Amino acid sequence: MYPLKLIPAYKDYIWGGNRLEAVFGKHSGYRKTAESWELSCHKDGLSIIENGEFSGKTLLEIIEKNPEFVTRSCNYNGKFPILTKLIDAADNLSIQVHPSDITADTTKGESGKAEMWYVVKADVNSYIYYGLNRRVTKSEFIKMAEEGTVCNVLNKVYVNEGDVFFILPGTIHAIGNGCLIAEIQQSSNTTFRVFDYNRTDDKGNKRQLHLERAAEVIDYTPVIPDVSHNNDMISTKDFCLSNIFECKYFKVAKITCKSNITLNCSEKSFQALLFIEGSGKIVFDKNQYAFNKGDSFFIPAGMGNYNIEGKYTLLLTNM
Repeated sequence: MYPLKLIPAYKDYIWGGNRLEAVFGKHSGYRKTAESWELSCHKDGLSIIENGEFSGKTLLEIIEKNPEFVTRSCNYNGKFPILTKLIDAADNLSIQVHPSDITADTTKGESGKAEMWYVVKADVNSYIYYGLNRRVTKSEFIKMAEEGTVCNVLNKVYVNEGDVFFILPGTIHAIGNGCLIAEIQQSSNTTFRVFDYNRTDDKGNKRQLHLERAAEVIDYTPVIPDVSHNNDMISTKDFCLSNIFECKYFKVAKITCKSNITLNCSEKSFQALLFIEGSGKIVFDKNQYAFNKGDSFFIPAGMGNYNIEGKYTLLLTNM
């Protein structure tokens, strides 16, 4: 048992850019990189372990052989619960919606997808679309989507570095261009596109839309967008720890460290570490594991105490 450093899976979606390489040193090999799936046991993009005894194996392989790495103190149903990403929106993402655990059609391979966004960087006047700004009927929604006017009934929210948003399943949404986002979500790749700005790929093809299915899962209740705020803050001369978000699927803390912090990974849950600024080393059992910004680690449940030394900002996720 040791801190597992992860190699991400990359996605070259049409709206991606080059900041994952420029900011985090991610070398995907693509001309444009939209996402890096930093910690993933999803079949559409598996993380690979970089270091130690399990080097070269997927995280999924190791968890299937060692389910106690996920949790030792409660039942593990065999499906890894979260997926963490870095997202570079050089262009606008499609207007889209995700189903909930209830509205997902599992017979078609769908699964619920709740997600939290942490804004790592944002250009001036960067924004997201977040929920409906007024109530609309299903037929009205479909008509507006077909006409390309659906953005008129969406909340346009300007964002800043450090903002945190929770996208509840059923909430229509999109990330706007100029946003660099860290996303923590349920382990799902079910997305229903509503509108994609009539874009075409290099071959002149438009991306598939899923309007009828989207219309079935959307929550038509208007939303008043709000940034999630830090709470339960602990501040010392060495570090500041804030619990920035919690839902039934995952919990996320932000740690800003000046020198050193001692953490504990209990038997209750694994921990997922995503370093978004700085550099340093993880020290465990007399061994050291170096990291730079953009690196991701999986800490097995029950690993106990470990130190993280350096100057850095970290998003820590667990169940």
